[in-house]
Amino acid sequence: MNKLFTACSSGVAWVFALLWVFPLLYAFWAAFHSADYATSFQLFAPLEINNFIKAWDQAPFVRYMLNTFAISLLTLIGQLIVCTLAAYALARIEFRGRALIFSLIIMQLMVTPEILIVENYQTLAQLRLIDTYFAVAIPYMASAFGIFLLRQSFKSVPMDLENAAKLEGCNLLQIIWKVYVPLAKPTYVAYALVSISTHWNNFLWPLVATNTENSRPLTVGLSIFGAPESGVDWGVICAGTLISIGPLLAVFILFQRQFIQSFMHAGIK
Repeated sequence: MNKLFTACSSGVAWVFALLWVFPLLYAFWAAFHSADYATSFQLFAPLEINNFIKAWDQAPFVRYMLNTFAISLLTLIGQLIVCTLAAYALARIEFRGRALIFSLIIMQLMVTPEILIVENYQTLAQLRLIDTYFAVAIPYMASAFGIFLLRQSFKSVPMDLENAAKLEGCNLLQIIWKVYVPLAKPTYVAYALVSISTHWNNFLWPLVATNTENSRPLTVGLSIFGAPESGVDWGVICAGTLISIGPLLAVFILFQRQFIQSFMHAGIK
């Protein structure tokens, strides 16, 4: 009975895995074949890279990639600073209303960012930050998930280590930097991976907050690049998609073992 259950579970897992990876496989097929073979799957169809050349010439992918990298990095740096300080306060500092504040932060996980688009846009417009990297990054810097994850990690650090640091003359920021941050390294790595992949692929808010190529990320640039009024060539669109996801895909393939270990040590299931 157990063997049958295991076999069924494995079969279902393989089915879902194939359904998940099928769009990516099609993107590879269409990108490396001409339009004549994009929808006719012939095993020995000739391979070509003309779609990548066309895609690269039609859109400033280098600029889009630099913008995406800058936005993702700026968002991550802001999140690590805000989440670290907030997590330490909620984990170690006794103050009135701490439980209530933590509950409100957890409730933020149930609020989708799209609900706040109008308010965020009005606020950033008043600050004259629209069409900048900060406009895309600021609304995500106070991450409820990051605060929760780091708080749980900080609570597992023995108080004896903090007391020893105080005896050595460390101030509060030095205690956080020299005691808590090193011990929570796997959590930081795991969270950084989640953050970068999320904001690398973020679309709706960057679409609202950016107007020009100076700050437009890959996702927004690719949507304009593949708009119907410019003509639909699935081979070129798939090539542009692979160019967009290429950096993340390459990093994951090269460091997948380190990624999995970081998630396991951080306790993310």
